[in-house]
Amino acid sequence: MKHKPVAKMPVKMPVKMPALEGGKIASAVPEMLRMLGEDPTREGLVQTPQRWERAMQYLTSGYRTNLAEVVNGALFSVDFDEMVVVKDIEFFSLCEHHLLPFFGKMHVAYLPKDRVIGLSKLPRIVDVFARRLQIQERLTQQVAQTIQDAIDPVGVGVICEARHLCMMMRGVEKQNSEMVTSSVLGTFRESQATREEFLSLIGHRVGALG
Repeated sequence: MKHKPVAKMPVKMPVKMPALEGGKIASAVPEMLRMLGEDPTREGLVQTPQRWERAMQYLTSGYRTNLAEVVNGALFSVDFDEMVVVKDIEFFSLCEHHLLPFFGKMHVAYLPKDRVIGLSKLPRIVDVFARRLQIQERLTQQVAQTIQDAIDPVGVGVICEARHLCMMMRGVEKQNSEMVTSSVLGTFRESQATREEFLSLIGHRVGALG
């Protein structure tokens, strides 16, 4: 069966950023603590600026990660044209609006054309984009488009399910709400049967993306 080429989606991919200069973030934290009514010199807070800087460097390390190095040539020619699915990929990210965490899992699928990608590379791609200041919609799109660009498959499907602390700890304070986003490219967008197979394999209600 001859498949149509997949049109590239207009998803803006951030460029790799240079390494952070150590100490600059930490130096700004004591004043922030004072403005919040705290004493940055008390025992429990003395090391907080350095700890927070290290935490933020890790949680935003995706900005300084090279995608080519992540994939690292792990693309393999195969005579296989059935769906490849990796489900329940756990992730943590930071909401760019409030700098509070959102977390959950992603389900990633693709239909190979003539090659596949190493299994561990899909969770690593998720981490590259999750470890940035994000919104869930863009995160889902970026993961799908990166897989499309890396493997050039017949199609890609990504579903992301997450809970947002910016909605749980503040604002409407809803503890059990979950946000679900999807990004479907190629035959996943064109074919309801393909979407239904994807949803069935990850245990979701068939028709949710129809």
